[in-house]
Amino acid sequence: MNHRHSICVALVAGAAALPLQAQEQQETMVIVGSRTPTQISQIPGAAWLIEKEELQQQIEAGADLKTALGRLVPGLDMAPQGRTNYGQNLRGRSVQVLIDGVSMNSSRGLSRQFDSIDPFNIERIEVLSGANSLYGGGATGGIINIITRTGDVGGPDWRTEAGLTSGFGDSDDLDRRIAQSISGGNDRVQAYLGTAYQDNGRHYDGNGEEIFPDLAQTDLQNNRSIDVLGNLTFLLDDDQTLELGAQLYRSRFEGDRGVYFPNLDAATPNLENAEIRNGYRSDRDPATDRRMINLQYHHADLLGQDFYLQAFHREEEASFRAFPYVEDYTDSNTNGRWDLGETVHQYGFGTSKQNTDLSGIKALFDTRLTNNVSLVYGLDLDRESFDASQMNFDQAVSDATGGLVQQQVDVSPRYPGYRIDSYSAFLQSDWQASEALKLSAGVRRQHSDVKVDDFNGIPGGANDYDTTLLNASALYDVGNGTQSWLRYSQGFELPDPAKYYGKSPDVSVANNPLSAIETDQVELGWRYRGGDWVTQAAMYYAWSDKAVENAEDLSVTVIDEKKRDYGLEGAVTRYFDNGIEAGGTLHLVRSEQKNDGGDWEKRDARYASLSSATAFVGWSDHVRSARLQANHTFDLEDSADRKIEGNTTLDLALSQQTDFGKFSLGVQNLLDENDSTVWGQRAAMFYSPYYGPEYLYDYQGRGRTYTLTWSVDY
Repeated sequence: MNHRHSICVALVAGAAALPLQAQEQQETMVIVGSRTPTQISQIPGAAWLIEKEELQQQIEAGADLKTALGRLVPGLDMAPQGRTNYGQNLRGRSVQVLIDGVSMNSSRGLSRQFDSIDPFNIERIEVLSGANSLYGGGATGGIINIITRTGDVGGPDWRTEAGLTSGFGDSDDLDRRIAQSISGGNDRVQAYLGTAYQDNGRHYDGNGEEIFPDLAQTDLQNNRSIDVLGNLTFLLDDDQTLELGAQLYRSRFEGDRGVYFPNLDAATPNLENAEIRNGYRSDRDPATDRRMINLQYHHADLLGQDFYLQAFHREEEASFRAFPYVEDYTDSNTNGRWDLGETVHQYGFGTSKQNTDLSGIKALFDTRLTNNVSLVYGLDLDRESFDASQMNFDQAVSDATGGLVQQQVDVSPRYPGYRIDSYSAFLQSDWQASEALKLSAGVRRQHSDVKVDDFNGIPGGANDYDTTLLNASALYDVGNGTQSWLRYSQGFELPDPAKYYGKSPDVSVANNPLSAIETDQVELGWRYRGGDWVTQAAMYYAWSDKAVENAEDLSVTVIDEKKRDYGLEGAVTRYFDNGIEAGGTLHLVRSEQKNDGGDWEKRDARYASLSSATAFVGWSDHVRSARLQANHTFDLEDSADRKIEGNTTLDLALSQQTDFGKFSLGVQNLLDENDSTVWGQRAAMFYSPYYGPEYLYDYQGRGRTYTLTWSVDY
């Protein structure tokens, strides 16, 4: 839930948009700690708050949303740069992403949670690291709650932003964005409406070479996105507030550049020597479409308690790029391109479109039992529906055009459709045992009914599963701005019915119920806020006894596998005189799995998180600002000697306030490093050689780019 009316604005470790003296005068309140407005100083866990000023500094320097978060949030992996955020874990585990309390996650994990909103419409972002038992599935690594902008009393207030990004690699290497908002209101009603439009060109790597499209998860080259977000806040009386929000988001490929395969119609078809050409045309293009409605109601004195009610509905459509599926033939075909009995790879193109609807109601009471004991309890009800189709393309047309033209021949089911109804009850209690010591404990019980449709002649059916999650913590306030905590918490991953069922009639839905994949975590943390320092750090250890494994045909299986992640995350900011500041973040993580011999070994490189670090130095006099930032990911090697190479990049951000607005200049990848992205290296492991040579999937990072942004409030 959002509860904006009780949120005050402030910064936490690493947030450096204000001088420390101003920060100390503010009270920091976030939702992620206990699902009700809570001071960060009262949260027994590593909580991070990214304010709009700090986020905009990263965006104006040329970063997208997931890239900015990877640099600002300790414990969150660096971004993979494409459309997907696959593998961008928090503390080595999956993260649940919310927009105003509405989950962007689903049982069919598509890893597009950040391809869902433009940063222009974001007020702040709250992050709680570590397994979480209060929010349901997907929060084994933590929670990221994106809070959107709202209107204020007065106005109308206008805000305009325009920007250009280019690496000057070619005439088509240009990204453009324009955004506009209006807000205002009176003592009873406030309103906000914001629209942001982004149009991307082609991207080039550090060697000046055009980057191959991401065939597996799609990227954002030649992509257009539009985000329209609005809300109305009604102050019904002194105790009651009603807010209605709506969003329309569309992110879609709009170009004519595609991958040309010269050997599709050769005597021995193969995917070698591919190149990027004009002339691409497809009956299904990569796209993300989301529509959301969100209603929130708060009563400050219902039966002597705070009462929060939220009702929401989210619709999502995710389409992918034409993918070369392998078909093996051992007979001569009709055009006689190979001899009878020879085994040959034939490539047929297809692409999926996956639709998810999520509706739900959340009800919560917050009451104080005594002066020292408080209780939060409530119910969550939600329904998730899913279906997917596979568009197959005409083989003759694909072969004749080298895969540039993909013409529909038929549409068939891609995965079995399903519906999941979940009913959850939770309670969380805090006891202020002494002036310095606060003890907390809670439990969440979730029941899920699963109904799976028939699929390609394989019967569907129904089953259910239950999950119980616990948490307990102790927070000790040492004084002088110093706190420490010890926390135990559980979270769970949502099982994926679409990839688990429908593979074989031997896997009966009724006789093979899913089970939640639970993660247990212990955490020891410390934070200090005072003088010229803002710091926060935590050590953690997380473990589970089940895992999701990908097969060669991209289906998944839940297997008995013990895995663990342990590490250290932290951030520090030091403030100096004359507006100078310096600091950084650090995340050291090791992911392991237990082998058949009972020994712990390094986790598969396709899934394990990389350790990372950032460092920055900045200066601001509230008229001009400058920030130089270094971002580093460490190398990773697993027990099978598969290796992911890390990298180091430098970014520069400059800004100047004028009478005509603020002008910002950002330089990403200042040294023009040429590196494969982490996702590109993982994708090569997932898809090659079975689906083609490695270079097709090794998605490259963008070279040096320059971003010029103008913004004005009036």
